[in-house]
Amino acid sequence: MSIDVNNESGTEVDERAILDVARYALARMRIHPLSELSVIVVDAEAMEQLHIQWMDLPGPTDVMSFPMDELRPPAKDDDEPPQGLLGDIVLCPEVAKQQGEAAPTGHSMDEELQLLTVHGVLHLLGYDHEEPDEKAEMFGLQAAIIDGWRAERGIEGASPAPTIT
Repeated sequence: MSIDVNNESGTEVDERAILDVARYALARMRIHPLSELSVIVVDAEAMEQLHIQWMDLPGPTDVMSFPMDELRPPAKDDDEPPQGLLGDIVLCPEVAKQQGEAAPTGHSMDEELQLLTVHGVLHLLGYDHEEPDEKAEMFGLQAAIIDGWRAERGIEGASPAPTIT
């Protein structure tokens, strides 16, 4: 799996954890090991510009996903997954910090960025949360991936509560 993490935000983030959780999520979703992903960490101003340009919404947001090859998890366990360029995930640590602090369980900016990375991966794979059933599926899968990743690494604590709106 080729995953690039590029921190342009000026904020220190745990790039290793972002890379690791992205790799875990893609493996868990059975995405071809030669597929490519880019994760870009930007400041609030840059995120706001992207949010306005692509969503026509004011203010910065937490995560945006820009799919490229529209890769999907294989339908059956014995199907060979296609390889390709997944796309870009853009994260904003300033918004992640605010959301982590505001979450009912309270968690760190880095924990929120890990959650947002998985959220972004799922968006790249075609998952969405516009409808209640889609939201239940996506957020359930997101929690299972985070929990699995944390368990494999011996990280204590439950998954951060999803704060994505």
